[in-house]
Amino acid sequence: MEPRILLVRHGQTEWSRSGRHTGRTDVPLLDEGRRAATRLGERLRGAPWNGLSDLEVRTSPLARARLTCELAGFGDRAREWDALREWDYGAYEGLTTPDIRERLGTDWVIWRDGVVDGESLADLAARADEVVAWARAEHRDVLLFAHGHLLRVLGARWLGEDPAFAMRLRLDPGALSILGWAYGEPALERWNDTGHLE
Repeated sequence: MEPRILLVRHGQTEWSRSGRHTGRTDVPLLDEGRRAATRLGERLRGAPWNGLSDLEVRTSPLARARLTCELAGFGDRAREWDALREWDYGAYEGLTTPDIRERLGTDWVIWRDGVVDGESLADLAARADEVVAWARAEHRDVLLFAHGHLLRVLGARWLGEDPAFAMRLRLDPGALSILGWAYGEPALERWNDTGHLE
């Protein structure tokens, strides 16, 4: 069996709820985000997952991802990895899309226009490519806890798509996704699954 990547976006924060770009700022999980992480852990301990005992687990070093990992029950197995940090939004950190559009006087879209004084989409994609190459070299599935934009780019790059394709991959807080295979080609096996939250 080809190795897959299981992805978890961190639980809800005040900034993710309000649509503020949250890159390197360590915003804490809301109680809602903590509950989502706990429910995800309960789901992954049951069938067909059965605790995922054989998986390599990595997490972003940012607190919201690390705590999601811990509350889901994988903290003791997880290794922090800087490649899983969220996009560095530079001057747009903490701003919403409407804030940025008003400031610029344009119909700004992050996937097309990028950010000022932060990380380019190409640099973010290079980090995602590093993660994809590592995962494909593993001989088992891997489980990653990280952030919305980084994980969306990771999904696009897994599929061999341009990083801007990530614009079409919605990803909610606390969601589980699986990058797998179909007919020998990279595929989305599961995406933005929030069944444990319903």
